[in-house]
Amino acid sequence: MFIKSPSFKNNEMIPAKYTCDAENINPALVFSGIPSAAVSLVLIVDDPDAPGSTWVHWTVWNMSPETAEITEKSAPDGSVEGNTDFGTPGYGGPCPPSGTHRYFFKLYALDITLKLDASATAADIEDAMQGHILGSAELIGLYKRS
Repeated sequence: MFIKSPSFKNNEMIPAKYTCDAENINPALVFSGIPSAAVSLVLIVDDPDAPGSTWVHWTVWNMSPETAEITEKSAPDGSVEGNTDFGTPGYGGPCPPSGTHRYFFKLYALDITLKLDASATAADIEDAMQGHILGSAELIGLYKRS
């Protein structure tokens, strides 16, 4: 399984357009190699370098396994976007208080759809996925505010 972005390469800087310093929209993402037995896809974007604990920037679940991409400023039809650590659903871009932070875009293929509503946290999603992950992929972007 693979996840990549046409906007930045793995372990390279995320353009400001996708952060709190500009448009704060999600970057385009491209998926490939999804297992044929997959029933749904999950995306969790987080920052393990945030002060205190990992900061969740975006959760999207129950995406169709046929999803090949997420375009800028969108989520796939039929998917669920959960609340983030910003306190709202949908994408919240990088906004590190200091230094360069890493942003992990984690894609999972599951053998089930998740029975969770939009109030679910990333921890709820991770708990519900246990024992149902068929494959995973990761893309890491970096960001430092000017």
